[in-house]
Amino acid sequence: MKFELVSDYKPMGDQPEAIAQLVEGVKNGTPAQTLLGVTGSGKTFTMANVIKEINRPTLILSHNKTLAAQLYNEFKGFFPNNAVEYYVSYYDYYQPEAYIPSSDTYIEKDLAINDEIDKLRLAATSALLSGRKDVVVISSVSCIYGMGNPSDFYNNVIEIAVGDKIDRNVLLRKLVGSLYTRNDISLERGNFRVKGDTVDVSLAYSDHVLRITFWDDDIESIEEIDSVTGARLTTFDDYKIYPANLFMTTKESTDRAIAEIEKDLADREEYFREIGKPLEAKRLHERVTYDIEMLRELGHCSGIENYSRYFDGRAAGTRPYCLLDFFPKDFLLIIDESHVSVPQIHAMYGGDRARKKNLVEFGFRLPAAFDNRPLMFGEFEELTPQTIYVSATPADYELEKSEGVVVE
Repeated sequence: MKFELVSDYKPMGDQPEAIAQLVEGVKNGTPAQTLLGVTGSGKTFTMANVIKEINRPTLILSHNKTLAAQLYNEFKGFFPNNAVEYYVSYYDYYQPEAYIPSSDTYIEKDLAINDEIDKLRLAATSALLSGRKDVVVISSVSCIYGMGNPSDFYNNVIEIAVGDKIDRNVLLRKLVGSLYTRNDISLERGNFRVKGDTVDVSLAYSDHVLRITFWDDDIESIEEIDSVTGARLTTFDDYKIYPANLFMTTKESTDRAIAEIEKDLADREEYFREIGKPLEAKRLHERVTYDIEMLRELGHCSGIENYSRYFDGRAAGTRPYCLLDFFPKDFLLIIDESHVSVPQIHAMYGGDRARKKNLVEFGFRLPAAFDNRPLMFGEFEELTPQTIYVSATPADYELEKSEGVVVE
């Protein structure tokens, strides 16, 4: 499907020339371009026209949630018939885990997750993995932070079609494997319920409910229904149900991860004892052993993200998976307010590393915690093939990357 720009306005003034120059640059494979324009000059509308002409999945990066939300609303208006998605941090409140050696103060992680933003994040990844080309994702720097392996996420997509022969219990097991929870009383997002030959799935990335009706072992119908009234909205011949969580894993991955964690724990304990830090060795043993027991019994533990390298099967020091991995290789990146956004991307890794250094050195975390991190700036650059920097006051970095060519 192609991008369909809906607007009462037409490009005017400098805009037609700017659009033509940017489109030509992207089509010619220019790695970086800069769009210069004062506030109110229609840079967003220009960006929308470029996206329509290029017709590729596009990531628009903003430096804060408020501006990202504003851009999301504007692009939703420009592309009402296309997939415009929103991907920002889903925390309403977040106090990261930290340790202050000078006062011997340990600060436990504390957070509050916004359920609506979690839904929108899942919608963004689901749209990208659907194979659609007409996807625009508006994101904050959250897009450079670690998340689950895209292939694990995709491997847990459930594909169904009318006429498929499948035992109902097999489908239910697949839903549980994709982290949906059975709840026959209250059908909330990420739950499913079973009534006779009907399975209702409250999709984790939508406000609607998918109703799958069986006749014996055959799927008789697939419908999308209103979650409140139960009224039928749409019928489908086939459908893909995307997982209820961005972090997917398997029993095999968990068992492998636990074995590697135990080995690294033993090595780290020995290291602490060799350098005369028995307290740190004891502290680490107690914390990690408890986490391992939780992983064995529940498949989850508090601070599981600090063990993400083991679950992903990554080597020490390698970058985590992030939202950029969900995009196809030829996607277009637009960095809004680049004079602020680029330095922010630069700073994320250093701040995260500095906080975790104390946690690792004083026995609160294994060194693997370092590998649950945002991208380094060089890694970010490697993942972004073609970029348009948008700013009223572009910095030296953007001008240098664009080799002095600025579209006004």
